[in-house]
Amino acid sequence: MKRSQRLTADALPPLPARPGVSYIMPVLNEAEHISAAITTILDQEYAGEKEIVLALGPSTDETTSIVTTLAAGEPRIHIVHNPAGDTPTSLNLAIAATSHPVIVRVDAHSELTGDYTDTAIAVLRDTGAANCGGLMLARGRTPFQKAVARAYMSRMGLGGPAYHTGDEPQESESAYLGIYRREVFDVLGGFDSTLRRGQDWELNLRIREAGGRIWFDPRLEVTYWPRTTWRKIVQQFHATGIWRAELIRRHGTKNSWRYFAPPLLVLGVAASVVEALFQLSGSTRTWPRFLRRFTSLVHVPSLAYVAGIVTAAGRAEDCGRRERAWFALVLPTMHLSWGAGFLRGLLAGAGSAADRSR
Repeated sequence: MKRSQRLTADALPPLPARPGVSYIMPVLNEAEHISAAITTILDQEYAGEKEIVLALGPSTDETTSIVTTLAAGEPRIHIVHNPAGDTPTSLNLAIAATSHPVIVRVDAHSELTGDYTDTAIAVLRDTGAANCGGLMLARGRTPFQKAVARAYMSRMGLGGPAYHTGDEPQESESAYLGIYRREVFDVLGGFDSTLRRGQDWELNLRIREAGGRIWFDPRLEVTYWPRTTWRKIVQQFHATGIWRAELIRRHGTKNSWRYFAPPLLVLGVAASVVEALFQLSGSTRTWPRFLRRFTSLVHVPSLAYVAGIVTAAGRAEDCGRRERAWFALVLPTMHLSWGAGFLRGLLAGAGSAADRSR
């Protein structure tokens, strides 16, 4: 069988009635969330065999102590160590330590609904998908975190992928976290360890190129707790932009054109600022009238963007003034940080850039 057809629905063997499930989780500096994340796995209503493999990085908070204590009291929890601490290596080490035919990726910032695994197995069986995923339901506790969560779920915020705003089951380019058939890793190997971010999108690209189906189902809901400070959001989205540009450099037009919107926004805002400085300094007074009118048009996209942000914030429902104000700040923070990172990555490559928000 050709490699390009090895993950088609017809090529995948039928799943057992209750296949064993392996949950994999990269863990680094997650003391605030790790206990809840593991508890929602242990509380799954699924009747089949379960195991949890935690890939533990060199945390500087209480994460290691928490994880070690949980593993000592629960035989289904296994720990593998990744001294480098990077996500793709952690995922690959965890996968290598699993034993079941279905592999569920879980993040330490996430919490699963009780029927998540049952629903996932049904989706894999009914659709013949090699990987499936569902909605990232971003949630917050403070006004800032709630504003970030609102931005995640807004089309004005991240937009694009079904797992942020989708409401209908459908084939998808990628999947949030992912519930994988083991055959994916048997055929394709693991995640690309040279990609610090975006490694899930790259693996899903290879799945599709091998004939596999990626399926989105909104019943698969995962609660996600975003970063809690403005600085961490800047760091997270800047790193994400850098690595998305690296994927553009490697895979070109296989990426969606929507990824070029934030860097174009950064360039447009920069051009508008330069034009404003020329105008305020009086330099444009000596320019021909037609040139002054032409260069002034550079403000139109930026003003339209600001109007869009103000409108989105004004229409935000069920939130107080502080959350609304943060929402108006978080949206451009995400866009501009991501766009600036993308331009850096496109020009210089990702190199050893890392997400320092954890």
